[in-house]
Formats: sequence, C-alpha cells, structure tokens
Amino acid sequence: MLERSNPPWFPLWLRQAAAIRLRGPGARGFAVLAGVEAVIRGILVTVMPLSMYHAFPDTSLVSEIYFGIGVVSLLAGLMVPALTRIVPRRWAFTAGALLFVAGNILAILGGPLVALGLLCNTVATVTVFICLNAYLLDYIAKGELVRAESLRMFYSAMAWTLGPVAGVWIMEIWRPAPFLVSLVAALILLVIFWVMRLGNGKLIAPARGPALNPLAYLGRFFRQPRLIAGWLFAVLKSCGWWVYVVYLPIFAVESGLGDKVAGAMLSLSNALLFATPIMLRWMQRRAVRAAVRLGFLAAGAAFILATFASLLPPLALVLLFLGSVFLILLDISAGLPFLLAVRPLQRTEMSAVYSTFRDVSGIVTPGVAWLVLLVSPLAGVFAAAGLMLLGGWAMAGQLHPQLGIAAARRIAQRRSPLP
Repeated sequence: MLERSNPPWFPLWLRQAAAIRLRGPGARGFAVLAGVEAVIRGILVTVMPLSMYHAFPDTSLVSEIYFGIGVVSLLAGLMVPALTRIVPRRWAFTAGALLFVAGNILAILGGPLVALGLLCNTVATVTVFICLNAYLLDYIAKGELVRAESLRMFYSAMAWTLGPVAGVWIMEIWRPAPFLVSLVAALILLVIFWVMRLGNGKLIAPARGPALNPLAYLGRFFRQPRLIAGWLFAVLKSCGWWVYVVYLPIFAVESGLGDKVAGAMLSLSNALLFATPIMLRWMQRRAVRAAVRLGFLAAGAAFILATFASLLPPLALVLLFLGSVFLILLDISAGLPFLLAVRPLQRTEMSAVYSTFRDVSGIVTPGVAWLVLLVSPLAGVFAAAGLMLLGGWAMAGQLHPQLGIAAARRIAQRRSPLP
C-alpha cells in the first residue's frame, strides 16, 4: 500500500520514514534520525575550528570563545525541560533543527558571525540530543536499548568517518560548501522527524502541573546514585575522546609524524563505528557491567602505556588507537546505566542533565590538561586521561551484575542448574 501511494521520484529516505511512521518508531527509526544528525555535525567537525581561527586569528581568543559557548550550551541544556513544559516537544525539536539552519547561514556569511553560527549549532546540538533521548526512552523498551544504541552508532559511522575529511576538502574548493551540506542535512532531519510523527512522546504525566525549574530536577538527579554514576561514565568517556581528538594530532605534529598521520588515525578510529554490530553481539552475551568495565580498563591501560611509549611516537600512536577501539565500546555501553535508571516521569528532565556530559568534559579536559602541562610534557596528558578512565573502571564495579540482561534470560539463568 505504501509503495503504491508514493510516486517513483519519492525519496528513499522519506519512504523509510513513512514506513517507520506506520510501524511505529523503533530502534531503526531513531538510528535514521541519528545518522542524519551525524551528517549535520560530522561535516563541520574540522571545518568549524578552522573557520573560527580564520575569523579570529588568535588561539587564546578562540579558546575563550569556545569556553564561553560551552557555558552557554550547558545552561541552555538545563533549560530545555522547562521549555518543553511550555512548548510541545515536537516544536522544541523543530527549533533545534532550525537553529542548525540558522547557524550554518551565519557561518556562510563569515567574519565574526562565525562565532554566532557556532553558538547556534552548539545549542541546536544539545536541544536535539535531549529531545531524541526523551523520545528514545518513550518508545524503546529497556530490553531494546542496547540494540538501539548500537544501531544509532552504526548509522552514524559513515558521516563521522568521511565527514571530517570531506568537509575540509570541499571547503578548499568553495568555502560555503560544507555549511550548505550541513544546512541541507538539517532540513532533511526536520522533514524525516515530521514524517515519522513522533509528536510529543507518550503522555505519562498529568497535563497540568507546576513548571519545573532546573534546580528542582537537579536536586532529583543528585538524590539518585544510579543516575549520578551513569552520568559520570558518560563524562569520563567523553574526556577520553577529548584527549584523543585534540591532543593526539598535536602529539603527532610535535613528534614529526605530521598532521596527515593524525588525520588518518582519526578517520580510521571513526571507521571502527562500523564494528558496532559485532560489539553488540558480544555485549548481548554478557551484562552491561562487563562491557563498561572492559571498555574503561582497556582504554585506560592503553592511554597510560602510550605515555611510557612516547619516546617511540609510532608505538604510542598505535596504543592510543587501540584505546579508541574501547572508547567506541564505551560509546555503546557507557550511556546505558543512565538510560536504564531513568524513571518514566523524569525522562525529559534527566535527558537534559545527561546531555551536560559533553559540556562538562569540554571544560574539565582542557583544565586538567593545562595543569598537567605545567609539570609534564604533552604525553603526560595521556596518562591523566588513562587514570580518569581507570577511575571509571573502578566505579563500574558497583553496577548490578545483570544490568541490561533481558528478563527472560535472567529467569532462564536462575532456572538453569549449576555446572
């Protein structure tokens, strides 16, 4: 019926979205949205810093602008739940997508407006992230969250693998090109969202009630140790990626290996996202705790060993690459303890709290690196990151051994005789 009602020129991605609408939004539907959102950001991941530096040719000034935007993004994320109490969630998501459009238009205009474009894109990222996570918790059963997270990573893999290189390449041909690609992707995201008709999520709370301010739901967050632990896992994992993405290229250049080697390693690490189905199958045979602990332990050990191998730069880079393999495992698993612990009535509010892990890691990582560099060479930053990741491994030992295992499988395990 669906195929007959659509003309031959009807875009494939719209047909998929329409089919998802008829079946109901499942894990694959959210993966499609995540894949398109990855195009919006992936094409700009290297372009935006370069554009900022061209607009403000002062590294210190650029750092200050990024810091200020990070603070604004943190505050904006905390205000999104209050916004969704006034504005329906579908319109909050729409506003986020339109902020992507506005940010790219400002970046195309160039000059000092690039900073405003970066601000719009950053606030758009946190708004869309919060809304998508709230929808995910509304429509995906807890037993399907592991599969949903791995599918989201897999569908985003191509954008994050090719985007950083393609963005710089097409910018050299025509400066506005990557921003136009990102703008078109934002419009596609918006169209898919409305075709899927996610609406305002499931109605799980009374329509009337006092508006919640950020301090109120932050209090609820701090009264739930499981949510705190899940948020800390996300922060520590993000800190590891910060060190890998920012300080590995600097180390490669300072060691004489060149920026091309660093760029190739970043693309190769992003290409590992295609391995997420394999990681998912491994996780499905074990509990979430096993995956989280292995990810933190192996990544932390690799980063620390890279510090000792810094006198042999190629070996150090290989070790850091191995660490990135387990950071991807954490991308799949480290957010699950938080998502599995969120109560239905607090989905939007706690999604806003969870989204702050990016901004917090973006403030903590440069701060810790600055302190380390006062007393140590650049390789010391890898050791600091490794110690933080090992802290995540120790903390993950407190997770429930059967977290994330489907109820039917837990019952079967209890009924099975001991060997």
